[in-house]
Amino acid sequence: MNSLKYIIIPFFIAILSQIVKTIIETIKYKKINISRLFDGMGGMPSTHSTLTSSLTTIIYLNYGVTSILFALSLFFSLIVIYDSMGIRYESGNQARVINKVVGTNLKEKLGHNPLEVLAGVVLGITLGIVMNIIFT
Repeated sequence: MNSLKYIIIPFFIAILSQIVKTIIETIKYKKINISRLFDGMGGMPSTHSTLTSSLTTIIYLNYGVTSILFALSLFFSLIVIYDSMGIRYESGNQARVINKVVGTNLKEKLGHNPLEVLAGVVLGITLGIVMNIIFT
């Protein structure tokens, strides 16, 4: 079971992140959107950042900063975070403009602003530490 924690912990934390995101959006829009539980793109917190940072955290805690697994996970996390804040965020902005100008129905929630990513990273690290203790 201990070796499965590298799959179970990030997956569980990603589910929690989606639940938090759904609750925040329910409060913000005063409307429950259950389908939001299954759509991880955009919103607060970034589930992509939560998942990758939790995995990197538990690898760090169990293998140390000099581990090749930690290095791989860290760079993977940075690429995912950069993509969600950069390319996908800008694509969402472009979709918003195209929807206004052309009247299409392109998906606009594609990426994250820096605060959403930071919240995801903090959530991932914090829950990664807690869950790692529970699984140890």
